[in-house]
Amino acid sequence: MPAAENTVPSHDVLVVGEALVDVVLQDGGTREHPGGSPANVAYGLARLGLDTTLLTALGEDAHGALIREHLSGAGVGLAPVEAPLERTASATAVLAPDGSAEYEFDIRWEPAPVLPLPAARAIHTGSIAAFLAPGAATVRSILEGAPAGTVITYDPNIRPALLGTHAEALAAFEELAPLAHVVKLSDEDAAWLYPGRGLDDVAARIVELGARLGVVTLGAGGSLLRSADRELRVPAVASQVVDTIGAGDSYMAALIAGVLETGTEELGVAELARLGSLAAAAAALTVRRAGANPPTRTELDGLLAGEG
Repeated sequence: MPAAENTVPSHDVLVVGEALVDVVLQDGGTREHPGGSPANVAYGLARLGLDTTLLTALGEDAHGALIREHLSGAGVGLAPVEAPLERTASATAVLAPDGSAEYEFDIRWEPAPVLPLPAARAIHTGSIAAFLAPGAATVRSILEGAPAGTVITYDPNIRPALLGTHAEALAAFEELAPLAHVVKLSDEDAAWLYPGRGLDDVAARIVELGARLGVVTLGAGGSLLRSADRELRVPAVASQVVDTIGAGDSYMAALIAGVLETGTEELGVAELARLGSLAAAAAALTVRRAGANPPTRTELDGLLAGEG
């Protein structure tokens, strides 16, 4: 894994990726929520008490202002960029009666970071930012240049409508995954990337590519966590679902928080169970309320202690 020289971290986590506005259509009504998987993860990390900076691309428009206000409210800092986009990205989500969402995107991904970037204990990326040109090349460069000792996490959060061919997307995923210590896929991501392969096999493939921890989430079925020599299934936390927007991102944020506490060197059954339970609780709290609304650390600890 290429690395730049050591730098003293000034932040807990640097998140690199898109921020957009989710326009949610349900029951004839419309709601707008700040979103985008990386922005949701950054927000979730800040809500968990971690010093978090987001490198993204926004326009100087109403949607951009909405996102900036939202992120600022949780304490997320924005890394400086050279120039704003012409317009802020958006995703229109149509919610089904079971709370699941289908998306249509209006997005350009052209980050232009002002260098050097802030040093951080961890760098997270994923989703559209890891695939969409020209910004995907910038994302890869940032990961390749991460200082030694930086924990790198990756969630591809597959959006087929924005990808090229399956072969191109799989190649992009398998080129980026070896740069990460932790890779998380949903079961839908796993089925799309590796059709016909079992989830255990997909988790093993993630570790084979070089990650120290491979995770596949299964919605209400819990999650599968795989390290070099251990595999564990962790159950989901029962919840009445309002909608599923942001659940995977809340899971990812809590997973990163947990990994920063446990490290990635020794991941036995106890560590996998703790990481999976922490992340599952965060996802459960998120699906109980509308939009990408992740828990605070107090809420999360309360649920884990049996208070929620």
